[in-house]
Amino acid sequence: QHMGLDSDLAGRRCNEGEGDERVQGVVPAAGQPTVLRDWMVGDEAAIEACRLSRLAHFGQGLGGQEFVDLAHLVRGQLEGVPHARILPASGAILAEYRNGPYHNPSLVPLLEEPLSVDLRYSAADETFRKELRDWLAEEAPKHGMAPHRDDWEARRVYDTGWQRRLFDAGYAGVNWPKEYGGRGATLTEELVYYEELARAKAPYIGMNFVGVRHGGPTIIAEGNEAQKKAHLPKILRGDEVWCQGFSEPNSGSDLASLSTTAIRDGDDFVINGHKIWTSFAHAADYCELLVRTNPEVPKHGGISWLIMPMDLEGIEIRPMPTLLGEIDFSEVFLNDVRVPVEGLVGPENDGWRITNVTLRFERGSAWAADIIELQAFLAELAGIAKKITRDDATAWDDRALRREIGHLSAEVESLWAWIKYAISETAKTGVPGLDGSAIKLGFTELNQRIYELGVRLLGRAGLVREDVDDDLPSQRIVDKFLNTLSLTIAAGSSQIQRNIISERILQLPKEPRKWTSS
Repeated sequence: QHMGLDSDLAGRRCNEGEGDERVQGVVPAAGQPTVLRDWMVGDEAAIEACRLSRLAHFGQGLGGQEFVDLAHLVRGQLEGVPHARILPASGAILAEYRNGPYHNPSLVPLLEEPLSVDLRYSAADETFRKELRDWLAEEAPKHGMAPHRDDWEARRVYDTGWQRRLFDAGYAGVNWPKEYGGRGATLTEELVYYEELARAKAPYIGMNFVGVRHGGPTIIAEGNEAQKKAHLPKILRGDEVWCQGFSEPNSGSDLASLSTTAIRDGDDFVINGHKIWTSFAHAADYCELLVRTNPEVPKHGGISWLIMPMDLEGIEIRPMPTLLGEIDFSEVFLNDVRVPVEGLVGPENDGWRITNVTLRFERGSAWAADIIELQAFLAELAGIAKKITRDDATAWDDRALRREIGHLSAEVESLWAWIKYAISETAKTGVPGLDGSAIKLGFTELNQRIYELGVRLLGRAGLVREDVDDDLPSQRIVDKFLNTLSLTIAAGSSQIQRNIISERILQLPKEPRKWTSS
């Protein structure tokens, strides 16, 4: 129903084992009581059927979400990912499973694991949702359309103006501390915030991204009181735009090998080096900058995290056109730039630890709004497929396409559940966990597959970067697809995320590495 699928047909196809008889009995037709007969542990076909059941969303017996929770738990057992800790089964489905004729005794201990996180929204969350929805319905249309991407002066006014509207209404920095201009709300209210922004099609965060999503949160977690008071309220008001100075021409995936130096000279660090892929550098007021303050120790041990004003003498910025012809990124050359020592965040030479705090913010909940937009785009794709005709039929008549969109939608739903879990873990510590790498990897690669499907659905219209029909947003879809190619590299490439997942989350043996100071 969520994607426009025929839920009765979806249930019958799974019951009848269409395409694979091993699936029979897994999913009921809509409105029929659920009988958990056979989970076919080790059978991917059963898992696929359970994913499809999420879309059927039947209303009697065990709910569709409970079905999918157990499906992901089984899938976690198959793939070696500890999903049991994320989506434990409800008591009802556990009892049904334990008493069923085909239950697997080895799976029961996983199912009995206590519920560690409640993914449901509270009454307070829903009250906040209504207040925010009403405000967005009135204010978002007033802000107007975004200016052309090449008009950077207008873009800054537009982006920071929206940020100021949010601040004045009490909706900027939803979960930031009140003493620094935030709302002091819960992290679940932050998720509601992302959902409602996407629903209202509110202006994008734009060039406020670095400051609001990970620069500011890093200062909250690691900065001193003077740094918090100096920067956090201005970031939330839209008075400060930040950029990120991490990557270098020879230090991208191996970020810890960075060579930009910072030599202490009295009350300043003297900076020399070269940064690349610096987001919004030519429009920014401050930069979160990584530098090497001690070249005599192993590479991870001699890094520091600095706040660098972007108007200092010795900073040269060279915009870099992207695949789309835009200049969101720049190269930044630093020649004897004197950065005050008061801009040092955390202890000197402890920057690698702080960098990982920044990256966890950047890789985890920072993608929440994008995941919600991806859900909306899949629904839009279903609508587009019903308009496109091929050989006297619509594209939606193709069973393979419907199945693909259904499976992709279920993957987005499970990724959103993972975001909720990660948020609940962050609430306990104040800092995102390593799950951020898995979320970043999952989102960016799923995002690329979904927009690739969009281009395939466009057919010949996907060969140009302009709309060829009023009802066919080909320019937006093609541009979004091209942009997805960069997201699997930005904030740490997919290969790096897989290393983090294997070594730090799954605790697999590390591959041998030989450190060198060169």
